[in-house]
Amino acid sequence: MDNKNIISTDILIVGAGVAGLSTAISLSDKLKQKSLKKRIIIVEKGASVGSHILSGAVIRPQAFKELLTTGEFDGIPFDSKVSSVDKVIKLNDNGTDITLPLHPPYMSNDGNYLASLGQICKYLATLAEARGVEIYTGFSVDSVLYDDENKVIGVKTKDTGIDHNGVKQKNYQEGTKVKASITIFAEGTRGSAVKTVIDKLHLDAGKNPQIYSLGIKELWKLPKGRVEVGSVRHTFGYPLRDKEEFGGGFIYGLTNDMVAVGLVVGLDYEDPTFDPHSTMQIWKTHPYVSSILDGGSVVEAGAKTLPEGGWNSIPKYYGDNMLIVGDSAGFLSTPRLKGIHLAVQSAICAADTASFAMQKGDTSKKTLARYEELVNDSCIYDELYPTRNMRASMQRGMVCGGIQMGMQLLTGGACLLVPKVKNDYETTKDFSKFSNQPFNERFAGKLEFDKKLTFDKVTTVYKSKAMHDEIQIPHLQIKNKALFKNSNIDNYGLSEASMCPAEVYELHTDKQSGEKSLRLHAENCLHCKTCDIKSPNGAITWITPYGGDGPDYNMM
Repeated sequence: MDNKNIISTDILIVGAGVAGLSTAISLSDKLKQKSLKKRIIIVEKGASVGSHILSGAVIRPQAFKELLTTGEFDGIPFDSKVSSVDKVIKLNDNGTDITLPLHPPYMSNDGNYLASLGQICKYLATLAEARGVEIYTGFSVDSVLYDDENKVIGVKTKDTGIDHNGVKQKNYQEGTKVKASITIFAEGTRGSAVKTVIDKLHLDAGKNPQIYSLGIKELWKLPKGRVEVGSVRHTFGYPLRDKEEFGGGFIYGLTNDMVAVGLVVGLDYEDPTFDPHSTMQIWKTHPYVSSILDGGSVVEAGAKTLPEGGWNSIPKYYGDNMLIVGDSAGFLSTPRLKGIHLAVQSAICAADTASFAMQKGDTSKKTLARYEELVNDSCIYDELYPTRNMRASMQRGMVCGGIQMGMQLLTGGACLLVPKVKNDYETTKDFSKFSNQPFNERFAGKLEFDKKLTFDKVTTVYKSKAMHDEIQIPHLQIKNKALFKNSNIDNYGLSEASMCPAEVYELHTDKQSGEKSLRLHAENCLHCKTCDIKSPNGAITWITPYGGDGPDYNMM
């Protein structure tokens, strides 16, 4: 960055994902149209653009057509256009399957594209840099800067060269303060910086809690001709239990005999022993899925969370000197299983707002309220408001929830007796209150992984290429160690070990005393933020590790 400890810019964007990069591109174009010359900086915690990006991904292209020139749109590295094979399949416990004759509402993919979102972000970065945007990778934001009136004025990057006891080493380097007229948070799901802003400024007041799902994805190389290019298959049913877990699988046929497969599971389940990663491995053993993967090999693997709360869980996404875009704001359509086009659309709205504020010379909350007006006049509102109660309704299961969803299609989203939405960490029951069959009993005999079709968590970490400086202060912080021991370990059996897809949390039992304790393997972390979301008592806070640490995805 700069050698000085404080640098200034007109616009600071935190995160070089699709929302952040699209904001930079659109803002650059709008400023040029107004003959305004402004400095735009993006800081990204990943080692390179795209290294922390994981998505399905099926993409609705309309927002990109609005964002880019025709030539630039034609250069987007889409993998393939969705073919006529666009199916929804019910997987049964007995190994059979049923293909639905019609698409459920919102799930048709006609005109959509399959792609690696990481590759698209790399492409967008070249377009942004060609417009003069400065992109700095490998810089983790540690904290948000405020003035005396609690107005956001920038961020500070993380101090480095500190050991796990907090002692400064010879290579210590203080983080840089980046001050900006407008800071735009584009960190993706459960952004660690924007989360503190939302809490400090009470931006979620009067809103439902945001709820999340965890997606675990693998990229496979298959025998030649095994899967149709552009094919899209979504599954529901096995191995998830209706009314106990919400979610389903995806199988996307790519070029070069590649296939993207994954399982997405809502984090509002109750079982403290439920293991989403193992569930994904069990999903692959269903004959419908295994017949596709047989003889193939895993190329990459990883995990991330998605915001599923919908319109009623979206916080106030603007304030004095700041805007929030993309997944950080919760702009994702659960019925469509898509959020990329909404992230781009939010970026366009934010860029319009920021350029207006720059031209006016006023970055106050009153001026930036224009962002909300633009969002409400866009496809974001058109898609999310009519489906605002759908995810909550699905807590009642596929039948009752499906009936309520059907009613909402007729009423524009209105519905009586919508279930109350709780924080995901509040839904987990401790052992004394959970009366259903625990996970290991439910899948007895199916949890030995053959490392051909099914894999343990360590293999997923290896395939993600995750790396961390192991000397630094652990980036997974326990808020109250006494409460964690007495409740999370003793009453919940360290449910973090089950929920984590990367074997970060290990329950250790002393052979002599029988005392149970946590062994933390922060170096395995995939940055999915599941523990920050789901840990009982809200016990874990995920903070950024050193810049460049974490997974190193390529085609995810």
